[in-house]
Amino acid sequence: MKIEDKHSEILKILEENARLSDREIATLAGLKESEVKSIIEELETKGIIRKYKAIIDYEKAGIEAVQALIDIKVIPERSTGYDNIAERISKFPEVKSVRLVSGEYDLSVLVAGKTMREVAYFVAEKIAPLEQVRNTVTHFLLKTYKENGEVYGEEEEGRRLRVTL
Repeated sequence: MKIEDKHSEILKILEENARLSDREIATLAGLKESEVKSIIEELETKGIIRKYKAIIDYEKAGIEAVQALIDIKVIPERSTGYDNIAERISKFPEVKSVRLVSGEYDLSVLVAGKTMREVAYFVAEKIAPLEQVRNTVTHFLLKTYKENGEVYGEEEEGRRLRVTL
C-alpha cells in the first residue's frame, strides 16, 4: 500500500515534531487544517501512526538506565519462521525493540534495565533458556550520540578544547 504524497509529507512533519498543532502542520504542508486533521485520523486508524513519543536524554536527566543490544541466533519454526519467537521475546517488559536482521545472528533485541546485572540476569534467565534460542551475544550501550535523528550533546559543539604543547 503506497500512501499519497500529502500523507507522506504529514508523516515527515510529525516525525520531526509531533507536538505541532493541526494548524501548524497545515501551514507547513500547504493544506487545509480540516484536511490535515482528517489525514492524521486516517493514519492513526490504519495503524500507520502507531504512537507519539518523546526522545529523552536519560543521562542528562540524571536517571540511571542501562540498555543493551542482544544478538540472538534462533532456530526458526517450520510454519512461522521467526515470527513466534520474536513475538514471544517482544512480550517481555524489558524489551524495547525486536528486529529480524541479516548476518550471523537472526534477531537484534534492545533491552533496558536499571543495572548491568539486571540486564545480564534477564538474558541468562529469560532469553537464553527459550527452546528456539541457540546463542546470544550481549552488547551494553555505553553512550548515545544520536537517537531517532536527535543528536545528543549538540549544545557543547561550540566548546573548544585546550591545546597543550
